[in-house]
Amino acid sequence: MTTFDKREEGFEKKFALDEEQKFKAAARRNKLLGLWAADKLGLSPDAANTYAREVVAAEFEGTGDAGVVGKVTGDLAARNVAITEAQVRVKMDELMAQAILEVKAGT
Repeated sequence: MTTFDKREEGFEKKFALDEEQKFKAAARRNKLLGLWAADKLGLSPDAANTYAREVVAAEFEGTGDAGVVGKVTGDLAARNVAITEAQVRVKMDELMAQAILEVKAGT
């Protein structure tokens, strides 16, 4: 194996690791967002955990972040909770920073 091949393999491994961490961080962010929204909805702890799993799944059922935002915003509106889509997106950004730190820390 040449030096170039080893270097290329190293870049591929780093890329795969970075993508895995992005995926984990997004899933963690969505769970945290679900728990935040569940609190706003007044759900019990068990119901909040179930709801958080539904929010995580919404990314795969919808169109990525738009699916998550749509689910949370729709659920909040259905219960007359006055939180806008923009506020949900700001919260998502805040939680992404937290999720990245948690994933990097391995928690």
